[in-house]
Amino acid sequence: MTPKAVFWDMDGTLIDSEPLHARSLEAALRSLDIEPPGDLHARVVGVAAGPVFEMLRDELGLQLTFQDWIARKYSHYMAHLHELQPREGALEIFAELEQMGVAQVIVSNSDRKVVDTNMRVLGIDRPAIRSISRNDVRQAKPDPEPYLRAAFLIGVDPSNCAVVEDSVAGATAGVEAGMQTYLWVQENYLPLPGAVLLSTANELRRHLGLPQV
Repeated sequence: MTPKAVFWDMDGTLIDSEPLHARSLEAALRSLDIEPPGDLHARVVGVAAGPVFEMLRDELGLQLTFQDWIARKYSHYMAHLHELQPREGALEIFAELEQMGVAQVIVSNSDRKVVDTNMRVLGIDRPAIRSISRNDVRQAKPDPEPYLRAAFLIGVDPSNCAVVEDSVAGATAGVEAGMQTYLWVQENYLPLPGAVLLSTANELRRHLGLPQV
C-alpha cells in the first residue's frame, strides 16, 4: 500500500554522492597534510558535518574553525559536481509518486547549500518540492527531529509516512520517528530493528505499492 507521504534522504539515496563526499573529505584532510584514516568513510556515512568535524578535531587535532574546514571540503565537492548521478531507479520512483499525488520531502543531514545543489543536479529543484537540511533543525539524524519536522510541515501523521534511507544513522531517525523505514543500502549492513532492509529499486517499488519494472 502506498503511504500518504514519502521522505527521502538525499546523499546516497536519491543521488549517488557518497563517493564524492568521501573524496572531498579526504581532499580537505590532505590539504592540511593529514592522511585520512582507512576506515573514515564507513564511520561518517549519514553523519552531519558538525559531528564529523568534532570527531576529526578530537582524533586528528584539526587546528581550524568549522567554517574554514567546511569551505575546504565544499571547494572540492562543488568542483566535481559533473561526477554526480542519480541513484539507479530513484528518480523514476520519485516521479511516479509525484504523479500519484503522494507528498514527498527531501530530508538531509547535509547543509542547505549541498541540498539545494544536489536537487538542482537531479532536476527536482521545483518550488513544490520541499526539503529539510541540517540548518533547519536543532538535532540532526539519528535524532528523529528532521523526519518529525517533515511530517509536521505537510500535515501528515508520522504513522502514515515512509522514510527511504541508505545509512544506519538516517534509518534510526526514521524508526525513532515512528515511520515505516526502508534502509535501501548500497553496502552490506546488518539489519536494523524496526527498518526493512532493501538492496534493489524493485524491492523499494514493491514496498511503496508501485509496479515492478
